[in-house]
Amino acid sequence: MTSKKLNNVYVIAEAGVNHNGSYSLAKRLVNEACKAGADAIKFQIFNSNNLAVKNARKANYQKKLTDHKENQYEMLKKLELSRTNFIHLKKYCREKNITFLSSIFDEESLDFLVNTLKVKKVKIPSGEITNGPLLYKTAKLGCEIILSTGMSNLDEIKQALSIITLGYLSKNKKDHKINLNMAYKAFNTSKGKKILNKKLTLLHCTTEYPTPIKDINLNAMLTLSEEFNLRVGYSDHSEGFFVSIIALAMGAEVIEKHFTIDKNLPGPDHQASLNPIELKKMIKTINETSLIMGSANKKITKSELKNLYIARKVIVAKESIKKGSKFSSKNITSKRAGKGISPMKFWKLLGKKSRKNYNKDQVIK
Repeated sequence: MTSKKLNNVYVIAEAGVNHNGSYSLAKRLVNEACKAGADAIKFQIFNSNNLAVKNARKANYQKKLTDHKENQYEMLKKLELSRTNFIHLKKYCREKNITFLSSIFDEESLDFLVNTLKVKKVKIPSGEITNGPLLYKTAKLGCEIILSTGMSNLDEIKQALSIITLGYLSKNKKDHKINLNMAYKAFNTSKGKKILNKKLTLLHCTTEYPTPIKDINLNAMLTLSEEFNLRVGYSDHSEGFFVSIIALAMGAEVIEKHFTIDKNLPGPDHQASLNPIELKKMIKTINETSLIMGSANKKITKSELKNLYIARKVIVAKESIKKGSKFSSKNITSKRAGKGISPMKFWKLLGKKSRKNYNKDQVIK
């Protein structure tokens, strides 16, 4: 993977559903994301009726952290914000000078996000990576896409990217004849690759909360970059933020991390999230890491210049030298002495006559 300047990493503070269905709590999350210095705050726009059937089961981590008597649909219903809430949240984010982002889970929510909220950068979560119609429509609307790749393999990611490419390139008003062969052909065109490169970012992700260390598999992010030649990032579900810093150092251009006002609040994602203090510390560490990584250019830094003539050696007289004497390995050597002739020119001086008298340790000029 090619070296990148990392000081432009895009940090998404993932509020998700950690507002617990409360608009006032959602606003507090916006405030904390701003204080921490995040580039964007991301919510989840969905309609429970379009997302899950009435008897859908919950994931194990959700069962542990929410009412064990309720099913997934009932849990999701409690975590919805109204469309009006999101309109006000979008406006509030603009006032606070932080980008509003959202994951989408159905075409109705996509329409609301793009056409009502006028948001053209869309997060497609891991669970929707096989939702061909949603992928296609998001691309056809011309949205920039951040695509999470949890629970997927390279073949499924390629399918998703192909459908997205077809959506970007499509000029058809009727889409009933779409198939994967058409999508693969679009994906393999130079025009398709160009628009993907412009509009899409892939996030490596492990869909478990919190992610066990043995399942993080961060090298897979590099595989995504090499396989698809696209921008990559990391959606971090691990405990703490150590893994996010490693991902940054490995070339992630986007870091996404869940955060909450209080880890002890009821709800499926609070315990695996950062609190506001941790979020601020993570972003501070990301900024410092970016400075540490710097650029790929190897050059003398400004802070080094003052030490250059102190640490490097120059050619000096090894013994007293009289004017007209020839320089030799017996009468010149190199020592730290300030400014002078670099020892790299030692051999060039050999055999040449001295133009002046030199005392021992005097710098040759």
